[in-house]
Amino acid sequence: MVLPNCSIVTRLVWSSNLESEFKLIHSVIAKYPLISMDTEFLGVVVQSGPAFRQPENNYAVLKANVDHLHLIQVGLTLSDHEGNLPNFGTSNSFIWEFNFCDFDVTRDPHATDSIVLIRCQGIDLEKNRKFGVHSLRFAQLMKSSGLVCNNNIQWITSHSAYDFGYLVKALTWCVLPGNLHHLLQLVRIFFGVRVYDVKHLMRFCPNLYGGLERVCKSLNLDRAVGKSHQAGSDSLLTLHVYKKDQSYLL
Repeated sequence: MVLPNCSIVTRLVWSSNLESEFKLIHSVIAKYPLISMDTEFLGVVVQSGPAFRQPENNYAVLKANVDHLHLIQVGLTLSDHEGNLPNFGTSNSFIWEFNFCDFDVTRDPHATDSIVLIRCQGIDLEKNRKFGVHSLRFAQLMKSSGLVCNNNIQWITSHSAYDFGYLVKALTWCVLPGNLHHLLQLVRIFFGVRVYDVKHLMRFCPNLYGGLERVCKSLNLDRAVGKSHQAGSDSLLTLHVYKKDQSYLL
């Protein structure tokens, strides 16, 4: 695991440094094939009632939201199987946080409470709009980076249906497919079969339940960098929960 005296730095990615950061990722992905991922988006605008909570109905709600809303951030943490992060020959370790420009608060649908939440957590939507990454360009570079369509990669997520929905939307540059089966086919094509969701793994760990923050308290895990609802920070925390879950299951 990362040494306690090693500073973890979030590499903030904007339009101006998008290509150079993807080149860095491409240069180390063979050595750090565990990819922990988180996304930030502006809540949901379509809700489902408890009487309709079947897989296909849940997917219809997910599709309606992902089709109409936009990514705000994607966080990526690359690690090796011991939990070490890339350091590029420095005394620091690094994670990534991509900021997107697609959302326009004056025009696009959103959940108002989510706007308040992410602004409280330090996300500047106006800065994103002016300097952020376009999701189409992000997807183009992601395809050539080694992050997708790579059988050597293992993905680590937490409660990730919406995360993969937004990434598939970006990678295909169209609305999500009409049914859950086709979405899962696309997830397998882009992300492979080695996808682990810590929310699912928690079912096999005694006394672990709730959201990411609650689980971290139960596991005595501290957030190493950043705040909740910052995608880079949450991706790193997801990795640390996954490593702890492994120790519970072994």
